[in-house]
Amino acid sequence: MASKGAGMAFSRKSYRLTSDAEKSRVTGIVPEKLLNDYLHRIFSSPDHAPTAATSRKPLNFQDLPEHLDQLLHVDEEEEEEGQGEVEGRLGPSTVVLDHTGGFEGLLLVDDDLLGVIGHSNFGTIRSTTCVYKGKWVYEVLISSQGLMQIGWCTINCRFNQEEGVGDTHNSYAYDGNRVRKWNVTTTNYGKAWAAGDIVSCLIDLDEGTLSFCLNGVSLGTAFENLSRGLGMAYFPAISLSFKESVAFNFGSRPLRYPVVGYRPLQDPPSADLVRAQKLLGCFRAVLSVELDPVEGRLVEKESSEWQLQGQPTILLTLAHIFHRFAPLLCKVYLVEAVLVSFLLGVVEVGTPAQAQSVVHQVLDLLWLFMEDYEVHDCLKQLTMSLLRLYRFSPIVPDLGLQIRYLRLTIAILSHEKSRKFLLSNVLFDVLRSVVFFYIKSPLRVEEAGLEELIPTTWWPRRCSREGKESKDVKDETSEERLRRRAYERGCQRLKKRIEVVEELQVQILKLLLNNQDDNGGEASRYIFLTKFRKFLQENASGRGNMPMLCPPEYMVCFLHRLISALRYYWDEYKASNPCASFSEEAYIPPQIFYNGKVDYFDLQRLGGLLSHLRKTLKDDLASKANILIDPLELQAATMDDLDEDEEPAPAAAQRPMQALAMGGALPLPRPGWLSSPTLGRANRFLSTAAVSLMTPRRPLSTSEKVKVRTLSAEQRTREDIEGSHWNEGLLVGRPPEEPEQPLTENSLLEVLDGAIMMYNLSVHQQLGKMVGVSDDVSEYAMALRDTEDKLRRCPKWRKDILAELTKSQKVFSEKLDHLSRRLAWVHATVYSQEKMQDIYWLLRVCLRTIEHGDRTGPLFAFMPEFYLSVAINSYSALKNYFGPVHSMEELQGYEETLTRLAAILAKHFADTRIVGTDIRDSLMQALASYVCYPNSLRAVERIPEEQRIAMVRSLLAPYEQRPWAQTNWILVRLWRGCGFGYRYTRLPHLLKTKPEDANLPSLQKPCPSTLLQQHMADLLREGPDVAPSFLNSVLNQLNWAFSEFIGMIQEIQQAAERLERNFVDSRQLKVCATCFDLSVSLLRVLEMTITLVPEIFLDWAQPTSEMLLRRLAQLLNQVLNRVTAERNLFDRVVTLRLPGLETVDHYPILVAVTGILVRLLVHGSASGQERATSVLLADPCFQLRSICYLLGQPEPPTPGTALPAPDRKHFSLQSYTDYISVEELAQVEQMLAHLTSASAQAAAASLPTSEEDLCPICYAHPISAVFQPCGHKSCKACINQHLMNNKDCFFCKATIVSVEDWDKAANASATSSAA
Repeated sequence: MASKGAGMAFSRKSYRLTSDAEKSRVTGIVPEKLLNDYLHRIFSSPDHAPTAATSRKPLNFQDLPEHLDQLLHVDEEEEEEGQGEVEGRLGPSTVVLDHTGGFEGLLLVDDDLLGVIGHSNFGTIRSTTCVYKGKWVYEVLISSQGLMQIGWCTINCRFNQEEGVGDTHNSYAYDGNRVRKWNVTTTNYGKAWAAGDIVSCLIDLDEGTLSFCLNGVSLGTAFENLSRGLGMAYFPAISLSFKESVAFNFGSRPLRYPVVGYRPLQDPPSADLVRAQKLLGCFRAVLSVELDPVEGRLVEKESSEWQLQGQPTILLTLAHIFHRFAPLLCKVYLVEAVLVSFLLGVVEVGTPAQAQSVVHQVLDLLWLFMEDYEVHDCLKQLTMSLLRLYRFSPIVPDLGLQIRYLRLTIAILSHEKSRKFLLSNVLFDVLRSVVFFYIKSPLRVEEAGLEELIPTTWWPRRCSREGKESKDVKDETSEERLRRRAYERGCQRLKKRIEVVEELQVQILKLLLNNQDDNGGEASRYIFLTKFRKFLQENASGRGNMPMLCPPEYMVCFLHRLISALRYYWDEYKASNPCASFSEEAYIPPQIFYNGKVDYFDLQRLGGLLSHLRKTLKDDLASKANILIDPLELQAATMDDLDEDEEPAPAAAQRPMQALAMGGALPLPRPGWLSSPTLGRANRFLSTAAVSLMTPRRPLSTSEKVKVRTLSAEQRTREDIEGSHWNEGLLVGRPPEEPEQPLTENSLLEVLDGAIMMYNLSVHQQLGKMVGVSDDVSEYAMALRDTEDKLRRCPKWRKDILAELTKSQKVFSEKLDHLSRRLAWVHATVYSQEKMQDIYWLLRVCLRTIEHGDRTGPLFAFMPEFYLSVAINSYSALKNYFGPVHSMEELQGYEETLTRLAAILAKHFADTRIVGTDIRDSLMQALASYVCYPNSLRAVERIPEEQRIAMVRSLLAPYEQRPWAQTNWILVRLWRGCGFGYRYTRLPHLLKTKPEDANLPSLQKPCPSTLLQQHMADLLREGPDVAPSFLNSVLNQLNWAFSEFIGMIQEIQQAAERLERNFVDSRQLKVCATCFDLSVSLLRVLEMTITLVPEIFLDWAQPTSEMLLRRLAQLLNQVLNRVTAERNLFDRVVTLRLPGLETVDHYPILVAVTGILVRLLVHGSASGQERATSVLLADPCFQLRSICYLLGQPEPPTPGTALPAPDRKHFSLQSYTDYISVEELAQVEQMLAHLTSASAQAAAASLPTSEEDLCPICYAHPISAVFQPCGHKSCKACINQHLMNNKDCFFCKATIVSVEDWDKAANASATSSAA
């Protein structure tokens, strides 16, 4: 070993520091007597009482190796213990999982053969060692809480994809997911386990019993009378379902919960453990004793006060200790049993500053006296042990265990050299350091001490995700108020304890983001950036590969801690740089998206593929950002795209999957037991194509361009990120719209960009998932209230019912007590006010980023899609997930933020720069949801008028060749509350049913926007083509949607009438209901159009008005006839009330049609009423009976007689007085009387028409038009509709030049006069 402090060469085999000639000089470092006393004090044997100084053998550095050999001598029996076979155990002394033959199904096994992940339906694997006599134990670290059966089996047990451990004879298992034990049959046993628990599996082959412990607490004897004798030996084994993961500890590490009398399957290294503990005692003595050469005595002192001052005596003493100690500190067991225990003891004694000082001294000594490879191994094992201890520690009331491990982690990472090594080689490469930022949620609240911390439970009566609880606080009883306040005090106590852990986690990230420790190497922040970017790439690119992904619950905690640390450094930079901005004003400058300095992997850009954008927008990059794309670079990027298309995955990644296809347990290419998806991560091949700009030697003039080249993430230096005097680093290519002053350090911009990407990857999904706890509380609270109501109504003499109800009440109350305490934990860790502020900050960052990117014009297309997704989803999370405890309305700048988001949605939902179908749909759906709520709709109305008009213009674009359903939904929401009978929140026939989610946008109260309606009216009047093209597309879609609906209900009816039992596909029912809803919404849009701009249909001076009116009349008659016919298909399907067709009913579609007819025939001008009436009656499908049906009249009344009373067996608008006003009913009666009179007059005045005079296309109207030049004829309605899409003649396909009126009588007289 080359000792870096003493400047001498040492040999491991012959450790002689001095020659005889040098003896006097070396022993003269301090007085010989003092040296003798010092060495005896340091290297005294703990097994013997200290002897008098006169009886001790003199000790110096020459004799020290021999003395150390005697001190570290271990008895031969202890030395040989565990070397060979032990009675009662068969197999290798190093116990691992048998991945060569002892498995069934597909499994992923870690490199150390101790961690396993299920990769098939129900895979099984056993260990390499079995036991047949004695008492044995092993531990299983639960990384996921899904379906697993853990226990023991014999070699003769045969398993398959359906039967695992415990499903066969002589196999026994515990299943904490279903809380059962298994041995062919199954019974209830034990407690539910959760991720982070440790299961101890104990077998007593002397008594023939088998038992389990959960986190050190015995679950009782599970099985008795085990089969024993000749040929009966039991292997540890597990069966686990897909994606579940665990790690085994057979004894390669100290057992977390050792059981007295039970022996681990793998023997500990007892001899090395004894030596390590003795050497640690010597090391402790060095730290607690000081030499005083002046006084010639030893001085006892506290370890926290010890300082390495370069005294030769102490250095040589430490060199002797570490010569023996260093090899031992590379072993996993000894690091955890000796070094971690010692350092934890240091942390627990004294203040954090004192503990940190001692830990720094220890780490300095490790780096000084150990070889680099030894220090690396030791630090790696030390960090992995700390991660295990933190992750698999039980939750105690004060979170003391987690705090201990985090404080030690902080002390280690505060050491600069150790921090940089761990960042570069361990934290993101060997293990998943994100675990350090996670606070697990306790599944069993009583074990976590929540009952003492929150003795009084409470739950809101009714919750609304959009704000506070809907029941006003003033309606609470005094008892409820007291309970709520006591509960809130308990929640605050819990929150304060959790905040201690969170603050420690933030301190860890502050250390990793330190950029001032660049002495002799790169600063920590830039190492972190490289690893963080690779971490993001793995999670962005491996979405279908679960073992590679970081669990979303870890991501949530990591994101919040990262935001806290990021904002700390951001505002710290602002304090020293007044020109910079505060974190409250943060955003990502747009040049980061197109200058190639930051790698976005294969994530989609708003404008499509990056290679395509570079080719199509290279002129814009040159003119706006002074960036030239190197043609060779462009060609390489294009070839990369082609290669990716041809080869979806690298060959190295395909090989394991090919092996999986053949079946087997595969070692994952990652070291250590931490490779489970909970803790470990894979070492994947990362191909980065980050493009950076060549650093110019002098400042660029506005006309000079910069050429880009490729630079991988690992090759980037601090200058590439932060820039230098003539180089802007990440911000090269600043567009003229961006300010010259820097926002903050460029590296912090990249961290912020990564945080936004993290939210998009999995954080939003997890936030929505955790709401399930609140939903469970609401459901149980409702069940409890129902039960209490039944108890009050139940007769006293029904003792049996009262007993059952009382029992149910107790069950619900206990469950609510448990859930309310668990909800307090979730609110403190996930939905607290501080977490809400973090998400709100991200939302505002995204809004500013999008606004700045939009100003760059076509370069906006380079922005990654996830910025828009995060803006949409973070707003949704704030609105839906943080109530009822916190409301978005409490946030500062709430209304301004709503308005800015509204402006973005209004502008970009139809932005041609955005080409991705998914993001365009997301924008459309977000806008559709936005207009459903009063607060956000008012925000839309507050955006500038020019943007509002542009939004409405986009909504009125023709529906063909674009997703139109959401557009139509937006228009309907703007109208809902104004239409005929259109003031309902839920349909009348659904009032008695419970909605799946009352917070759905479709179930919000009507909130129409007269302002946006006026914009729509103005635009429809604006030009001659806007209204016809829009209305023609609406009528086309209505015709399609209603026709599809009728066709589907015909199929459903036929299936229902068949004698054999059959089932209708649920997807078909859903599509059928969707077509019906679309038909209703399209009718409502037509009603709004006729109300706002009736002249589009009724002013026949406009060329398309008559045609549009005739088409409308045709469709209205078609709908009425299909829905109102006696005992028709629609009636029968509605009567069936099939699941999925709940919304299909007479009311919604008939009131929509009625609203249109009333607007045409009652509210219009006299001339308009006349035209509408004539067109409606002229349609051959018109039936007066359909209009009578609306008022419950089976037949039309005789002219001049009063309307008979409605038949209550039939549908009638008069039955919906809560939905339809008296005035509206009077208008319907007026319309019916008008149509009855007009139809009678038309029947009397009509003349019979011969068949040859009818239109040969529709056979409904007389011929009224002739085509030129071909001379073929039809009615005006048919030719006008045809000419909107086609200019060819129906019959001869000749191009139609003009259409002229044709009258048979006039044409006949002209022909005769000519003759």
